[in-house]
Amino acid sequence: MIVDNIEARLLYRDALVLVIDKPAGLPVHPGPGGGETLVQHLDALRFGLPRRPEAAHRLDRDTSGCLALGRHARALARLGALFAGGRADKTYWALVEGGPREEEGEVALALARRSDDPRSWWMRTDPAGDPALTRWRRLGRDPLTGAAWLALTPVTGRTHQLRVHCAAMGWPILGDAIYGTAPRHGGPGLQLHARALALPLYPRRPPVAVEAPAPGHMLAGLRACGLADRPA
Repeated sequence: MIVDNIEARLLYRDALVLVIDKPAGLPVHPGPGGGETLVQHLDALRFGLPRRPEAAHRLDRDTSGCLALGRHARALARLGALFAGGRADKTYWALVEGGPREEEGEVALALARRSDDPRSWWMRTDPAGDPALTRWRRLGRDPLTGAAWLALTPVTGRTHQLRVHCAAMGWPILGDAIYGTAPRHGGPGLQLHARALALPLYPRRPPVAVEAPAPGHMLAGLRACGLADRPA
């Protein structure tokens, strides 16, 4: 199993929301291929409530890090409004091939599905697609390989947005077997981590701010890019 103790991955808890550190490789919902999913573990996170919590937003199977769970229907509705309205601030860490020379910038490229098949989640850049905006900042670089460590902020929330935008700029995310150069099997795993989440849930309080620690499968690459000089 990928997860032995889901409670050990709990980063934040209050009456409305839980935030967990989802491990890479664990899909949130069941798929046609079967196998372990996050849903199988959610009963352990009831903490006295009659229903298990549910994911309030998407996080790809191969992406690790902060995932918000609504603890009941009203909480899910409130969280859903935050994410749909772009008021939930998300920051991802990514290790990319090559990477930009500049310190920071943004990618504004519209996205559309590659296929008309509704079961397909693969995306492509397309001027006629849905507007998509990603802001990025370079945090470090590996002097030996040239790989870069980026902080990515998706202003919009399109499917696979960060992966497609990075690939379109010529610096695909390491370990990306769909949009990058990684092998389909036996690769290092997608080097993308949902590092931080800020949720303005309460009118008279600061946003709920949560950070997920650097994941094990990215540690070597992050350290090569200078993680030792920054908090993990």
